[in-house]
Amino acid sequence: MGHPWLILGWVSFAGALRGEIVGGHEAQPHSHPYMAYLKIVEHGYCGGFLVAPDWVMSAAHCLGNTTVILGAHDITEPEKSQQVRGVLKYYEHPEYNPITYANDILLLQLTSKATLNEYVQPIPLPRTGSDLPTGTKCMIAGWGLIDQDRDTSKLFETQVSIYSRRKCSLFYPQLNSGMICAGSFHQLRDSSQGDSGGPLVCNNVAQGVVSFGYDSPPGVYARISNYLVIKSL
Repeated sequence: MGHPWLILGWVSFAGALRGEIVGGHEAQPHSHPYMAYLKIVEHGYCGGFLVAPDWVMSAAHCLGNTTVILGAHDITEPEKSQQVRGVLKYYEHPEYNPITYANDILLLQLTSKATLNEYVQPIPLPRTGSDLPTGTKCMIAGWGLIDQDRDTSKLFETQVSIYSRRKCSLFYPQLNSGMICAGSFHQLRDSSQGDSGGPLVCNNVAQGVVSFGYDSPPGVYARISNYLVIKSL
């Protein structure tokens, strides 16, 4: 079968990595069946999301020796819903820049297909080049820190809104078409450490990948539709 692949787009920006759900709440168990927990030997863990039975998408800065756990809610518990997979091959964006985090997007090919059920399901991807109106309500989820110094073993979630490019460029002057900006400026809702690589989900479609940001919202996400084509192996 064909698989989603990432091409084109050289983006340049600077900032700190993001990865915690700030201002969120515990998700209803297994309400995000596309979520993947990436256990990485070199640097702990990241988020990711299932886009096909044997493909997971994440952030390029999460690249490392990875074990993928699907179907999890409490990552410290041996839940019967969990499926563990190794990674057969990593497809980092060929123009990813680890200094600027340009093209911060990654595909992982699993060693075997996930068994799809109520706990494990892929999430749809957007149309190539599609964009989101300012104010679109979206959801982010992850197992990262839930405040400045408190971790969680359970999946947390929060709602954020798409920022206009004009307003977001006040925070990130180098923002361009390869990025989406989202957050809840007044309520301090955002993603940061540990949720890197997780999805920005809008209208049940994965539109972004948690990438980077400052210590307060908005955060910046790799804009999936800017990179996506269908290409056969």
